[in-house]
Amino acid sequence: MLPMLPAIEIPRNNFIWIISLLALLLFVNPLASHADIYKYVDNKGTIHLTNVPTNPQVDYVLVYREKRVLFSIKANDVAKYDQIINRTAEKYNVDPALVKAVIKTESNFNHRAVSPKGARGLMQLMPSTAYALQVPDSFQPENNVEGGVKYLRYLMELFRNDLSLALAAYNAGENAVIKHRGIPPYRETQNYVQRVLSQYHQYRRQ
Repeated sequence: MLPMLPAIEIPRNNFIWIISLLALLLFVNPLASHADIYKYVDNKGTIHLTNVPTNPQVDYVLVYREKRVLFSIKANDVAKYDQIINRTAEKYNVDPALVKAVIKTESNFNHRAVSPKGARGLMQLMPSTAYALQVPDSFQPENNVEGGVKYLRYLMELFRNDLSLALAAYNAGENAVIKHRGIPPYRETQNYVQRVLSQYHQYRRQ
């Protein structure tokens, strides 16, 4: 798990100060070099820096992007979660192949995954979503899958078992789907739905 940098306040419009601070952070704390760093300006004009943009009410701006390293997974990395997935999928009446497809797309079966926006764990739950779903630890696989599958079931019921709309809502939020009366016109969301459906069909054939 990447450490969460404390919110750092900076005088307004001091760009040179920002660059100097970023350089200092990356030099003093090498772990910080393995995370994106975002900033936002509050209504008092104060600039805040963080590597985990968790506040959905804030418009973050990316000021430093980490170098991404993609890790391959082995069959054992997938199979070791089968029992949790099957048990939870049965509990909420969700196809386990769909759960696997979401996990594959969201985290590639890395239970310690953290997205640039702060989503965590196998099914990439945002902290606010995890709190609403009463998930105590998003990095604990069983807790994470429980919350993610429960959320999927809710979305399926909300959108009358329209899988594409449920997946779009999982990615972009239910309000975005309702607002646009369908899959939102966001490239990320449209690609996400296609990737999950493709993985879903593959897992169903296995």
